[in-house]
Amino acid sequence: MKIKEDSFSSKVVIKNIETAQMLAGECDSYLHYLGRLVGVRVYPKGNVIEFKGEPPKLSLSKNIIEQLSFLIEKGYLISQKDYDFAYNLLAQSPKTKLADIFLDAVCITTKKKVISPKTLNQKTYIQAIRENDIIFGIGPAGTGKTYLAMAMAVSALIKKEAGKIILARPAVEAGEKLGFLPGDLYEKVNPYLRPLYDALYDMMEYEKAAKLIEKGVIEVAPLAFMRGRTLTDAFVILDEAQNSTPEQMKMLLTRLGFGSKAVVTGDITQIDLPEGKISGLIQAQQIFTAIKGIKTVYFNEKDVVRHPIVQEVIKAYDTLAKKKVIAKV
Repeated sequence: MKIKEDSFSSKVVIKNIETAQMLAGECDSYLHYLGRLVGVRVYPKGNVIEFKGEPPKLSLSKNIIEQLSFLIEKGYLISQKDYDFAYNLLAQSPKTKLADIFLDAVCITTKKKVISPKTLNQKTYIQAIRENDIIFGIGPAGTGKTYLAMAMAVSALIKKEAGKIILARPAVEAGEKLGFLPGDLYEKVNPYLRPLYDALYDMMEYEKAAKLIEKGVIEVAPLAFMRGRTLTDAFVILDEAQNSTPEQMKMLLTRLGFGSKAVVTGDITQIDLPEGKISGLIQAQQIFTAIKGIKTVYFNEKDVVRHPIVQEVIKAYDTLAKKKVIAKV
């Protein structure tokens, strides 16, 4: 005899009515979204939330609600995206404590937005930056590699753990040449550095950031400009490092002076170097595996914090890449 899904139900009672309202969202939109996400029916009534569906899904729904409720009680402001993050984490590992991840505040922006990790890999990444001198963050776009590194850099500057921030990128992009761009060298390379400026201005008031850039406390420059320097008491971020050559990677990492830290980020599936050129990031992940103080953290599509469809786009390209490898063999 087949048992109907709705024969099973589970209730969660939220003690604080304000917490219940925040969990529910406007017109219970968050709870209905959770229902679609997990595959259960949701019946909210005041501070009582009833779920109907299959037992494993009921257990997951209850776990998500109870843990998000705890976060709210601790002062965390949830959004609909947090239901996505909670679902991805707890569906994989029900015993995960969301508070250990979501409440690990890295930086508070000028807009009073708290920047914190949202996935286990992001949490590992943040911890690696705290504990090591050279950190490699490798994975697809949208996984927070550069953004979280920037947040850690700004936090270090504010806490006076670093005297300056240096942001660098190779001036290489997909199918484009510097020579075709108008202006002098600075004007030519500026478009490649724009994403770093965008992340910086999201965490710091424009006027304050501009003054720090003018004073040289924050420096945004092409990777080539690092040659011959010694970077002391600095938090260095090398972004899009898959487009650096082994020589450039060696040049940057050997610039580090006392009190400095380097975070190197990149996506080894999107290399835009000329054919025949080896990526410095690919080489680095192979030769620095056993050195104390150097840590590599890998991200995947489950760490994407952009539009949900980006995860599916990354999966599709990964599947295509695997098929090509099989075809070659």
